[in-house]
Amino acid sequence: MKKAVVCILLWNLAISINAQDDNNRTAIIYLSRTKNTEAVAKLIQAKVGGDLIQLELQKPYPENYTDIVAQVAKENETGHLPPLKTAVEVAQYDTLFIGFPTWGMQLPPPIKSFLKSHDLKHKVIVPFNTHAGYGVGSGFNQIKELCPNSLVLEGFSVKGGVERDGIFLAIKEEKEQVVEQLLAKWLAKLKTNQYEK
Repeated sequence: MKKAVVCILLWNLAISINAQDDNNRTAIIYLSRTKNTEAVAKLIQAKVGGDLIQLELQKPYPENYTDIVAQVAKENETGHLPPLKTAVEVAQYDTLFIGFPTWGMQLPPPIKSFLKSHDLKHKVIVPFNTHAGYGVGSGFNQIKELCPNSLVLEGFSVKGGVERDGIFLAIKEEKEQVVEQLLAKWLAKLKTNQYEK
């Protein structure tokens, strides 16, 4: 019960559903290759406010799909963390929404780079994900493992494009409206949930 009360206090401190709140200490940090995760990030920002921050690499991934798949597989095997071009001052934020596409059924290496290179102790981490139809994989669990001293809330996952098949930005028009409704339900659930383990 005590843990539930602490979690609720942290949540109320960190999240303001009012996007006009000048004291909003929320960041929506995301990695997006085909703009689907970016579309979700923008929908979240419209509902909770905060700063929108896209992660970029010092050396961008190749454009060719087969080449990026091979490079990411090698990075996952070796544990290589690609250096980030984007600098994020995480100390100014209480809540970090972390958005990513599923790559190889796990977190993309740039997200691992971000999580491992920042002090996220006592932060509220809210993960969100887009995928090509196979789900989030181990992504949400990996975030919990990489953020042992953070409060990691229930994540949001939705199907986006299928780059392998040449389907890129899928979260637009009617699909964007559907995703917006799903996001609203997810955010409302996070706001009211007691987070008891």
